[in-house]
Amino acid sequence: MNEARIKQAYDIAVERYAELGIDVEKVLDLMQKVEISMHCWQADDVCGFESSGDLTGGIQTTGNYPGKARNIEELRADILKAKSLLPGNQRLNLHEIYGDFGGQFVDRDEVEPKHFESWMQWGLENGMKLDFNTTSFSHPKSGDLSLSNPNQEIRDFWIEHSKRCRAIAEEMGRRQGDPCIMNLWVHDGSKDITVNRMKYRELLKDSLDQIFAQKYDNMKDCIESKVFGIGLESYTVGSNDFYIGYGAKNNKIVTLDTGHFHPTESVADKLSSLLLYVPEVMLHVSRPVRWDSDHVTIMNDETLDLMHEIVRCDALDRVHIGLDYFDASINRIGAYVIGTRATQKCLLQALLEPLAQLREYEAKGQGFERLALLEEAKALPWNAVWDMYCLRNNVPVGEAFIADVQQYEKEVTSKR
Repeated sequence: MNEARIKQAYDIAVERYAELGIDVEKVLDLMQKVEISMHCWQADDVCGFESSGDLTGGIQTTGNYPGKARNIEELRADILKAKSLLPGNQRLNLHEIYGDFGGQFVDRDEVEPKHFESWMQWGLENGMKLDFNTTSFSHPKSGDLSLSNPNQEIRDFWIEHSKRCRAIAEEMGRRQGDPCIMNLWVHDGSKDITVNRMKYRELLKDSLDQIFAQKYDNMKDCIESKVFGIGLESYTVGSNDFYIGYGAKNNKIVTLDTGHFHPTESVADKLSSLLLYVPEVMLHVSRPVRWDSDHVTIMNDETLDLMHEIVRCDALDRVHIGLDYFDASINRIGAYVIGTRATQKCLLQALLEPLAQLREYEAKGQGFERLALLEEAKALPWNAVWDMYCLRNNVPVGEAFIADVQQYEKEVTSKR
């Protein structure tokens, strides 16, 4: 795209937004400060490096597009390729099964910070801070219940695993000089009707109390709910109500995964309520199609609403934005780029909203004017600002990234 035309369109956009009291340069400064946490599991279909077993625990990846990452070197190369096509700053979110185990089997209750030493070095070298997750699925001891399992031996195994993951996250945060956000999600539930709902939730609460007993300074805990998982449709121990209650009582970050709610629920609407009671919120942004299908994030109404609500709540410093989808039906690097850029585009539009004028209309009861401006704001030249954001970050503008992804596929992933 012609650089002169990009600058010309940007200058016009700056003037148009200034008419509404919006400082575009200030918005671009804010965009540069926001870090999107990319998810490592898009590159290899949530396989990891622990074993070659099937996915279990209500997780399913669909598609068999060729060229997925088969080892730690390929995974890192794919992530860096995707990062090179993205404006702004990105973090990397790791699951525990992505440790650098050196070809040795390390069970999950034995994992240590040393198994992520090379990741910490890699992150520092490549300007990517790390976030972390426990991994309760795809393991012989997963079954239907992990941290809520009445079998003490199995429950203790997962408690120890979670404690060790927190210690790893603490070391990551210390090394990178910025807290590592560690997410705890377990698939625990029942395929059919259970008459012991309270029992399993009591066990989960007790497990969490043990896990969080150790206090750390360089990591932050977040807890994630779900409606249901495949094969666990009738009951989920860690429901939204359970984790909101636990998070509010224990001052923990609550994770909102956009695919983990009923299709008619608005995740955006939850932010203003949660932020009154919990210190921070973690977002896992994906695109559910009828259920938690983890399609690639796009610039749809749901994602736009979510980003608008962050800005309207003045919560950029309290909401962490991460991605969580795994599409194996299309080019995986392309999926990274589409989803991350779509999330950034939605955030940019939210930051460019004429919020002060809209709030003035609302305060005066001017419903017509508020709705009219909301509609007109949709047609404001945000795309010219987006193009300049990409240009200043030295990444492809517009659809130019498609050719980069195709070339990488031709030279790298197609040969796997």
